[in-house]
Amino acid sequence: MSSSILVVGSVAFDSVRTPFGEAEDVLGGSATYFSVSASFFSNVRVVAVVGSDFSDDHASIFKRHNIDTSGLVRADGRTFRWKGEYGFDLNEAHTLDTQLNVFESFRPDLPDSYRDAEYVFLGNIDPELQAEVLDQVRQPRVVACDTMNFWIDGKLDALRKTLRRVDILVINDGETRMLGGEANLVQAANKIRAMGPRVLIVKRGEYGVLMFGEESVFAAPAFPLEEVFDPTGAGDSFAGGFMGHLAASESMDDATFRRAIVYGSVMASFNVEEFSLKGLSKLTKTDIEGRFRQFQKLTHFDAL
Repeated sequence: MSSSILVVGSVAFDSVRTPFGEAEDVLGGSATYFSVSASFFSNVRVVAVVGSDFSDDHASIFKRHNIDTSGLVRADGRTFRWKGEYGFDLNEAHTLDTQLNVFESFRPDLPDSYRDAEYVFLGNIDPELQAEVLDQVRQPRVVACDTMNFWIDGKLDALRKTLRRVDILVINDGETRMLGGEANLVQAANKIRAMGPRVLIVKRGEYGVLMFGEESVFAAPAFPLEEVFDPTGAGDSFAGGFMGHLAASESMDDATFRRAIVYGSVMASFNVEEFSLKGLSKLTKTDIEGRFRQFQKLTHFDAL
């Protein structure tokens, strides 16, 4: 495999209800979805915190995917828990309950072996903590970041400071408009890229992904699926596939970014087909490459 990816984020237990079923206390969290998705492409090192209720059985999915968990800290208390539900459109989660538990006092402390990471993904955590992580990484080649409306609204100054050190920002369309202060996505994207990130990736749920890069704008659709059970973790699975391909390619040209967007979309499509990590954990490289080729056919057209 290629260069390793460092991911910092949450490991959680989720309780999710959709019109098509429900799951109680299943493994989730941004770092979990990202690392499992990225592991099909690259070596992954994870930094997160879990509680005393996190068992060896829960940890087994990391082991099965050869994810380095030297940075997974066990603390006294309960693991972060989130409970939410989706309506029929499945585009937006309605949070019913959030219990930060041990995650509330989480301060990322990177093992020395992690500090040489070339590819860094900062999951959706406090932008001040994201900056602390970057302070501990020696010479990252690529830094990608996620954030949310809570931080845009409550810690904008800290977020702006972090964004100056970020190469790629991955957020959804509502967050793009909020951060850019523009209703028009193109105008908002231009303002955000002026803040620091060279590349902005806008997640649009069932409508796909838009990438605003240095050389071009690129759009990829969401893969048309017969069954969608649970969108939880789709954005993090996308980011894992995207960053995984970048690290595997060790290239930063426009063609690589476009392929990475499609690989991210492939991983997100598998994720939403089942609850929790079931859709990702049973994948093979053959499955992934097969759906990548389906994406190519889906988006291909001939010139006149």
